Amino acid sequence: MSKQITAWLQAAPMAFVLLGFLVAPIIMIAIVSFWGATEYSIYPTFQLDNYEFLFSSPVTYTVFLNTFKYTAITWIITLLIGFSVAYFLAFEVRSLKWQIGLFLLCTIPFWTSNIIRMISWIPFLGRNGLANSALISMGVIDEPLEWLLFSDFSVILAFVHLYTLFMVVPIFNSMMRIDRSLIEAARDNGASGWQTLRHVIMPLCKPGVMIGTIFVTTLVMGDFITVRFMSGSQRANVGRLISNDISLLQYPSASATAVVLLCTVLIVIALLLRLVDIRKEL
Repeated sequence: MSKQITAWLQAAPMAFVLLGFLVAPIIMIAIVSFWGATEYSIYPTFQLDNYEFLFSSPVTYTVFLNTFKYTAITWIITLLIGFSVAYFLAFEVRSLKWQIGLFLLCTIPFWTSNIIRMISWIPFLGRNGLANSALISMGVIDEPLEWLLFSDFSVILAFVHLYTLFMVVPIFNSMMRIDRSLIEAARDNGASGWQTLRHVIMPLCKPGVMIGTIFVTTLVMGDFITVRFMSGSQRANVGRLISNDISLLQYPSASATAVVLLCTVLIVIALLLRLVDIRKEL
């Protein structure tokens, strides 16, 4: 009994922190989502007007489709890049010192602010930026490409730049845990490099891929700063919709949208966790 009491006492501080800074704010957001609001005030009540307006507006579905589009494309690109980088670091680089050095090299951009790294693309992709200037000087194009900046392309490019490392790290961790004797056994049995990758490495990397997928999808679905700056305010996602409501002091409407977004993210994570039991695989 004393051990159980000690265990509860040890867990109590973290439990209070989670209750105070995670659970309580979420509950408050859910409560405010049922409140009413006018142009000048917010009044506590219980009504479904915010949700009715949210689900009856075609803008909502357009914005959610944009969010899913950004998330899906970013996930595919970050998965391909993350898996390739992790594979190179884990299996092609033999020296532990070089592995650590190259891995730290990948993390150097993350020592600066996300906003700074994101905005740095603007002078590069602009009409008179480095990309267009280089392409024109090489004779590839005759006039600047307008779609490089303030478009879906620039938004997805910024997302990939910001969040690829969140895919690299868990996949690299899973690959480093693979018993190298399994790869040697596959080769001894005549398996080609592609067969070894498909039947040995990829199945054993599923926990890392799933963790990276959760990181990337949740971060992209909640990011609104990137969409705002890199699209020139011409595109929108759910986070941007919430930000606009907050700027207009429409907190109940913003809370309702946040609750729907949270439920959507939780559903996506639940579906992903049904594909792979992370606790069992680790």
